[in-house]
Amino acid sequence: MPNLYRICGVILCVSPLVITAASAQQHAAVQITASKADGSYTIEASVIDGAVIRASAAAKVDGKWLHAADYPQYSVTTAEASGEMGQAKMTTIRYTGRKDAPDLLLRLRAYTDVPFGDLQLTAINTTGAPVEIQSLRVLETESKTKGGTLNLGGPAAADRVLSDSFSEDRPAMQLRDLGNVENNVHRAVGVQLVYNQQSKQSWFIGALTSDKFLSVLRLHMASAGPAAAMGSYEVDSTGTTELLIENSLQDSPAKDRVELSLRVAPASELASERMLFSVSSDYHQQLETYAHLMRDLHHARITAPTPIGWWSWTAYYFGLSEGTALTNAQWLAQHLKPLGYQFFHMDEGYQFARGEYATPDASLFPRGVGALEHMVLHEGLTPGIWTAPFEVSERSWIFTHHPEWLVHNAQGEPIHIGFVTDGVDHLYALDPTHPDAQAYLRSTYSMLVHNWGIRYIKMDFMEDSGIEGFYHAPQTTALEAQRIGIQTIRDAVGPDVLLDKDGCELLNPVGLVDMGRISQDTGHTFSSSKDAATGIAARYYMNRNYYLADPDAFSVSTQTVDDQNWHGGAKPLTLDEAKVSIALSAVSGGLYEIGDDLPTLGEAADRMALVENQDLLDMARLGRASIPLDLMTYEAADLQPSIFLLKQTSRQSIVSVFNWSEDSRRHTLSRAALGLDPKADYTVSEVLAKTSTSASLGDALNVQQPPHSVRIFKIVNTRMAAQPPAVTANVASSGKAGEAIVFQAASDEDNPALSYSWEFGDGVTLDGAKIAHTYTHAGVYSVHLKATGFAPTPNVQTFPVTITGSIMTKFVPENKHRFEVQP
Repeated sequence: MPNLYRICGVILCVSPLVITAASAQQHAAVQITASKADGSYTIEASVIDGAVIRASAAAKVDGKWLHAADYPQYSVTTAEASGEMGQAKMTTIRYTGRKDAPDLLLRLRAYTDVPFGDLQLTAINTTGAPVEIQSLRVLETESKTKGGTLNLGGPAAADRVLSDSFSEDRPAMQLRDLGNVENNVHRAVGVQLVYNQQSKQSWFIGALTSDKFLSVLRLHMASAGPAAAMGSYEVDSTGTTELLIENSLQDSPAKDRVELSLRVAPASELASERMLFSVSSDYHQQLETYAHLMRDLHHARITAPTPIGWWSWTAYYFGLSEGTALTNAQWLAQHLKPLGYQFFHMDEGYQFARGEYATPDASLFPRGVGALEHMVLHEGLTPGIWTAPFEVSERSWIFTHHPEWLVHNAQGEPIHIGFVTDGVDHLYALDPTHPDAQAYLRSTYSMLVHNWGIRYIKMDFMEDSGIEGFYHAPQTTALEAQRIGIQTIRDAVGPDVLLDKDGCELLNPVGLVDMGRISQDTGHTFSSSKDAATGIAARYYMNRNYYLADPDAFSVSTQTVDDQNWHGGAKPLTLDEAKVSIALSAVSGGLYEIGDDLPTLGEAADRMALVENQDLLDMARLGRASIPLDLMTYEAADLQPSIFLLKQTSRQSIVSVFNWSEDSRRHTLSRAALGLDPKADYTVSEVLAKTSTSASLGDALNVQQPPHSVRIFKIVNTRMAAQPPAVTANVASSGKAGEAIVFQAASDEDNPALSYSWEFGDGVTLDGAKIAHTYTHAGVYSVHLKATGFAPTPNVQTFPVTITGSIMTKFVPENKHRFEVQP
C-alpha cells in the first residue's frame, strides 16, 4: 500500500496529499449521477457492476422528517470543481417547491483521479418564518434491489463492517460480519467501513468536520444471520442525545434528554457536517488518506515525542495517596528513568470531588498535591494529572454555590448525567459557554500548571458531559460547547503542556489536544487487553494524524486488584498475558505507560525484563503505529485482528502476532504479505524470547502460538548495511547574545531517528527534535547534533554559530513591562 505522507522520526512532515499514478490506476475514481425526477443520486465505481449505492437527502424540521419524496421539485446542476484532493466534478441537487419547509441543497463532489468524493447538505430557510432543525441527513436509502443497500460486487453475507463509536469506548468499537448485528443495526459515529471479503472492495464514509453536529451512521438490516440482507442506510448530522441515552443519560428523566434543535431564521441557512466517501480495493489506503486529510484540515498537534512513564489508575484506582505516589515516583526515577520512563501520571482519586481538581483530598494528600508534584519534579520526572473538566459532582463547590454554571433543561434545572460510581455522587455538566465557568476553568488549569508544575493533563468523561441542553450562549450544540471548553483550557495552560483527550468524541478535539484515547480501558486481565485491542487496531490510522494515540496503560506485574470487577483482576496475569498487554502499547505507536504498582513489578525479573526491553521501547519512541494487516480480513478463528506490521526502516521491520482465542493458532505469513523483497536475504529473531537468536527467513514466516499470547519478530534485510539515521537540521548560522535561537531536526521515514541530542558548545546539552537555546556572550560556537536511530552508529553533524553583541546590564526603567496574568 502506498505511503501518502512521510514521517520524520516523531515529527510528521506536512506535505500536499499526493496519490501516485500507479495508485490511481489501481483505484478508479467514483462517479456520481443525479436524477431530476426524484432527487436521488447514484454513486458508481467502474470496478463494480451496477450502482454501489443509490440515495437521497432528508431533514428533520420542526420535529418532522422531510424526505425527498415530500418535495415537489428537484433541480440538478453539474460543474467543474476542486478540493483537498484535486480536480473534481460537483453535482448539486436542490429539493424545493414547498412554502412551509426550507429548501434542501445537496452538494456532491467526485474527485477525478482518486476514488474519493464528499457530500454536504444545507437547509435554506425559504419560508417567511423561523424553522427548527433537529437533523440533516446527507444520505438516506432503502433496499430496492436484490443486492441490498450497498453493492460491493460480492454477496452481502461476505461483508464485514467496521463501525466507530461516539468515544473510544461508548459503545465499544465494533468489527462484525454483516449478519452478526445487535439491535438490527450497524450504527457508527464518524466513520464506517464496509468490506466485502469476496470481491475485496470496500465502502468508506467518514466525517471531515465536527463543527456543530455529531455524524451518526446507521446501516439497518432487513435480516441477520447467514442470510444477512441490508435494509436502509442513513447518515445524519445530529445531536448527541441518541448516544447518551445509552450512557450518561441512561438513568436521567425524560426532561433531561434534550433533543438538539437549532433555529434558522428566514433567508438563513444551516449546513451539515461534510462527509468523505470512497470505493476502493485498498481499505488501508482509504483510512490513511482520510486521516491525512484530518491532520491537515484541523491542524492537528502531532509533533510531541512519545510520553513514556507510569500512571496510577490501574495500580491503585481510587486508593492513591501521598506516600504511595512518592514511593512509586522514587522507584521510577531510580530504576527506569535512565531508559526513558520519565512521565509520572496521577489519575483520579487525588481530588476532593469531580469539578474541584485544584482541591486535593486531604485524607490522602495531607500536604496537598502541589507539594508532592514538586518532589516528583525533584526526582527528574515529568508530572501529569487526571481531570474530568466538564463534570461536576453534587459534592463540589460549583454545584453547591453556582448551579447556574451548569447545563440546564427546559425547566431551568441542571441536567443529571449519572454518578461517579455505582449510584454514588450525582454528576452534572459544566457549561463551558458561561463566562464564570470559563473563569473557573482558567483558574483551575492555571493552578495545575503554574503552581503544581503539571506538564501533562488527561481530560476524561467529556463524552458523558457532552450533552444537548440549554447553554448560556443560545443555539450552542454539545460539540460546539465542548470545543469552547477545550480551547479555554488550552489557552490557560499554554502551547507546551500536553493535553490528552480521554472519554471524548474522537474528531471534535483534533487541533487542540496532543494525545487521544483510542481504546477501551485496560487492566490486570487478559479480557481487558483483548477488548482494548479492537480499538487499537481499528483506529491505527489516527496515530499522529488526529493526535498521538493513547492506548491506555499496560500491566505486566503479578499484581491483583480484587475489588475492581471489570479490569482489576482476581488472579495474576500469566507471563504470556503480560506480554500481550505491553505489546499492545508498543504496536499502537502511542503513549507507553506502566499501570502497575512498581515495587510489585520489581519483584519479578521476567516482568521487569518486559518493561526494559529495548525493542519495545524503540517501537514506542519511533511513534509510528503498526498496521493491522488483517483489520478486515482476520480469520474467524482469530476472533479479531491479530497480525500487525511495523516498518521501522527500509532495512528492518517488526511483525507482531497475537492469539486472542482459547486454542492454539498457526499463521503462515508470506514475504509478499509482509511487504518483503522476494529475492533479499533476511534474518528473523524473536523480540520477547528469553534468548533471542537470529535465523534465516525462508519464503514465509510460520507462527505457532498458544492461547492468550503474542509473538513479536524482528526481520532484518542483511543485504542492506545498517546506516545512521538520515537527518536534516535547521540551524541558524548567527544570533545575538541573550536572544533565544531555535534548533530543529527531522529525519526520513525510511531511516528515522529515535532521539536527538544537541551540544551547544557552551557547556549545555539538551535533547529533543526542536529546542530553543540562548547564548550568554559573543563567540563562535560549534554545535553538535547527535541523532540516534536503529543502527549502532549515530548521525553526528556539526554547525558553526556566530553570536554577536552582549547582554545589557544597565537599569532602564522605560524598558520594564509589567507581567499580567491572562484572565
